Amino acid sequence: MQPFSYQRADTVETAVAAVAGRPAARFIAGGTNLLDLMKLGIERPEHLVDIGRLGLDHIEPTEEGGLHIGAQVRNSDLAADPIVRSRYPALSQALLAGASGQIRNKASTGGNLLQRTRCPYFYNRNMPCNKREPGAGCAALRGFNRMHAVIGTSQACIAVHPSDMAVAMAVLDANVETVSPGGETRSIPIGDLYRLPGTTPHQETVLAHGEMITGVTLPPPPAGRQAYRKVRD
Repeated sequence: MQPFSYQRADTVETAVAAVAGRPAARFIAGGTNLLDLMKLGIERPEHLVDIGRLGLDHIEPTEEGGLHIGAQVRNSDLAADPIVRSRYPALSQALLAGASGQIRNKASTGGNLLQRTRCPYFYNRNMPCNKREPGAGCAALRGFNRMHAVIGTSQACIAVHPSDMAVAMAVLDANVETVSPGGETRSIPIGDLYRLPGTTPHQETVLAHGEMITGVTLPPPPAGRQAYRKVRD
């Protein structure tokens, strides 16, 4: 792991400004994905901005009858929340299907949405990967690709996004709330947050550098029963 500098942000404004001001800076909260990638030399941030203490860890009903989930709500807390379990059971089930208890205790809502692929070729630095090194090629196209995507792919990448939570939130029509370095806020339908690989698979979301997820809003739950089932072959 290469040397890096570190700071703890006290406000959302200082956090986004700190990352926006450095091209190689990254936000860090639970660190369950980023730290692993740094250890492997896949991610090489020069500066880390800790956003774990910004107070974005609340789950609150909205006036419209939905639910607001702060970006720093831990996956374990979200899965166990009584409102989520009773009104959005698919979300609770997806979180429980997605990781071990130890990881859920650290992983945050925002970090879960932005985790990177688990494609084995992405993790293997001896293999070409356009996500890891743009223009290098995609080893998965002619390699072992049983666990890769069959739709929404391109000749540059066939990796899939690993978040079970994101799948459930897409079904529930969630909106992802962000703030930019200039202070502008926006609400992005979760289906519009992610980019298809095209010719630039390393650009995985529509977020600008320094734009930070502050929360997720769910509308009132849909009528009928909900369930999330993770199928493994």
